[in-house]
Amino acid sequence: MSHVSGLRICTNNTIREVKTLIFDVPVIGLIAVSYLVGSVSFAVIVSRVMSLPSPYSYGSENPGATNVLRTGNKLAALLTLLGDGAKGFFAVRCLPGWILPEAFWSGYEWAVGLALIGVLLGHVFPVFHAFKGGKGVATAAGGLLALDFHVGFSVLLIWLIVSVVSRYSSLAALCATLMAPFIVFWHLDNLELAALTVVVSVILTLRHKKNIVNLLNGVESKIGKKDKSSR
Repeated sequence: MSHVSGLRICTNNTIREVKTLIFDVPVIGLIAVSYLVGSVSFAVIVSRVMSLPSPYSYGSENPGATNVLRTGNKLAALLTLLGDGAKGFFAVRCLPGWILPEAFWSGYEWAVGLALIGVLLGHVFPVFHAFKGGKGVATAAGGLLALDFHVGFSVLLIWLIVSVVSRYSSLAALCATLMAPFIVFWHLDNLELAALTVVVSVILTLRHKKNIVNLLNGVESKIGKKDKSSR
């Protein structure tokens, strides 16, 4: 059997396994609970607790740390960032072990990637906030850190370097997002997890469509730029 034929058979088997796995009741529960965790918006919670305007009312109207920073309140932005990252970490690190039966893990360790997709979809389309969510970068980063420290650290390092050099959070997020699947495969040598990370990357990229247009037109807001309407 040729290498190409073997790879094709392996890929086809993986696709069949994923289709069967997704419709397994515990897995549906994992995705659903992860989604609900992701639907908790820390930008909204922090803004209310600290008597700040709703993140939907100024700047990019995005409930995320970068937009909250436009109020000039760095503590609120930091708490939002940590909260969004923590829910991604929690969903990937804790929920699979609590929800999926122990016997399930034989050969399906990569299913934790479904928890990452679930919590990300919850952040992007939160049921508690009329399905109007954030971009999902911090949540995805937290999930990748839970998946593997080296993976998460590498992705965050890319984001940090690009953001410091360019001062564009969106550009940094896009660069880190596009590299994430390759980093997952490089560190974990797991094709299934890398494929699920591609799904995560697609979701994040689609959420940055407006930012991509703004970057191309030279009108994208830089990190820390205050918005008058947030005062």
